[in-house]
Amino acid sequence: MGWMKRIMSSGILLPVMAACGGPDEDMLTRARLRMVAEQLVVPERGIGDPEVLRAMRTVPRHAFVPAELRGQAYGDHPLPIGHEQTISQPFIVAFMTEQLAVRPGLKVLEIGTGSGYQAAVLAELGARVFSIEIIPPLAGSARRALDASGFFGVHIRTGDGHKGWPEEAPFDRILVTCSPDKVPHDLIDQLREGGRMVIPVTDAGGQSLYLLEKEGGVVRRRAILPVRFVPMTGGG
Repeated sequence: MGWMKRIMSSGILLPVMAACGGPDEDMLTRARLRMVAEQLVVPERGIGDPEVLRAMRTVPRHAFVPAELRGQAYGDHPLPIGHEQTISQPFIVAFMTEQLAVRPGLKVLEIGTGSGYQAAVLAELGARVFSIEIIPPLAGSARRALDASGFFGVHIRTGDGHKGWPEEAPFDRILVTCSPDKVPHDLIDQLREGGRMVIPVTDAGGQSLYLLEKEGGVVRRRAILPVRFVPMTGGG
């Protein structure tokens, strides 16, 4: 489990501060490239999809965190974004995205917009992204961050992720960034035949990230990584 301790590390990736008191764009770009080199492609983590790595090198994670935390944006850990929510550790974003096997043109439902960063990574890969956030202020700030970063095509709505987005279903891929105690049936119903879902699920033993694949009307699931996500709220 030594590799898991490194994955969950709270170490900070050398935030460098400019003379004005905050990191400038060149410094942030260099930090983003180091993040990929030092956190994602190392052997114990092994993110290998070249398109996922390109997206992680391209999307400005610092644009999706509070201004006072931008110097920590490329650290090997999650960061708070307000309302008791977090932006996930970069490795977890890359790992989940790689497991989802996104291709250009696929229709992707994200549950838990949060900061908007994961949606931006999916959009950078060419997906048609539909994202649901239950906390209205986060939905608003994610919309602003996505627009400011040029990801105007991401669709966001405020609502209960347990119910999915039925009028836009079916989806080729579904990605859930918060943890229910079981996979919501509505999400399974909205997954297209041949589709994939990546979702963290909480049970008595803790949390595990699951990959679900729907084939022939049957959903196969397997645990792929122990994780720790914020709970999925709503569902009432």
